[in-house]
Amino acid sequence: MSKWMQEWSTAAVGPHDLKLAERPLPEVGEHDVLVRTLAVSLNYRDKLVLETGMGLDLAFPFVPASDMSGVVEAVGKSVTRFQPGDRVISTFSPGWIDGLRPGNGRTPAYATLGGAFPGVMSEYVAFPEDWFVAAPKSLDAAEASTLPCAGLTAWFALVERGHLRAGDRVLVQGTGGVALFGLQIAKATGAEVIITSSSAEKLERALSLGADHGINRSSEDWVERLYQLTADHGADHILEIAGGAGLGQSLRAVAPDGRISVIGVLEGFEVSGPVGPLLLKSLVVQGISVGHRRALEDLVGAVERLRLKPVIDKRYKFAEFPEALAHLDHGPFGKVVIEF
Repeated sequence: MSKWMQEWSTAAVGPHDLKLAERPLPEVGEHDVLVRTLAVSLNYRDKLVLETGMGLDLAFPFVPASDMSGVVEAVGKSVTRFQPGDRVISTFSPGWIDGLRPGNGRTPAYATLGGAFPGVMSEYVAFPEDWFVAAPKSLDAAEASTLPCAGLTAWFALVERGHLRAGDRVLVQGTGGVALFGLQIAKATGAEVIITSSSAEKLERALSLGADHGINRSSEDWVERLYQLTADHGADHILEIAGGAGLGQSLRAVAPDGRISVIGVLEGFEVSGPVGPLLLKSLVVQGISVGHRRALEDLVGAVERLRLKPVIDKRYKFAEFPEALAHLDHGPFGKVVIEF
């Protein structure tokens, strides 16, 4: 094994400072595993962190991205969970193993890979063993890399916190990574799934994946159409991807005693909506910031059991990282993945 590796990093916040450089291989501590990266899945958050910093205390040179899959090359002397040759995926929030998330009311915890902790756009990473989960045997490396953030976010919203049941009506906004995972997880649970999009072509593709109904939000009032499709029942679960004032539409669309999972900020970091439906429907509005390691392990088990296949819009090469980031602005259908 070479003592050197290649790694993408930036010396300052801004989209044009990314550089690919050669670095020494990371040292392996007593509780660490050295993982050779096979694939990295990108999230729009990765682009926001690079361009704005998102108010995070970044350490420079900063290595971006949080979601990876790879193979264990070496382990520290006290490691018990993995051995060389094991295939693994990263966890988005290191240290959040189960239960309530760390932090308090004044300072909610947001210590993630590709943020407070180094990212994974490197040929090798050395992290504590608790920061990894065994990869599903049924997926290739690129597919497995999509689970730590997008897959777990949908799973945490619908299953871990949402207690999704067969027969529930689930409304999913858009056709990005979280949305399509939500579609697949909901269908596998026996739910009825309604997809909204401004693209007729993407709606057709979503229907081919198993969505029961598609609503073109650019040509019709999607809330009224939802009422028609559900005989005025509304949606039992809504994956709220847009944020901003779009929350008001979701408050109109949700069923009594339903649940809205606020996930995205595409329409702004300030959400707003009428209080009437919030009170009269006795609904739950829950913020979802990915999830803990135990839930990721549950998701891996479900992926293998149900033979779920993540949707990848395009696969890029390691040297094409800037092009892959740019692809995120084009509204990918599913995930954008970099293969090493």
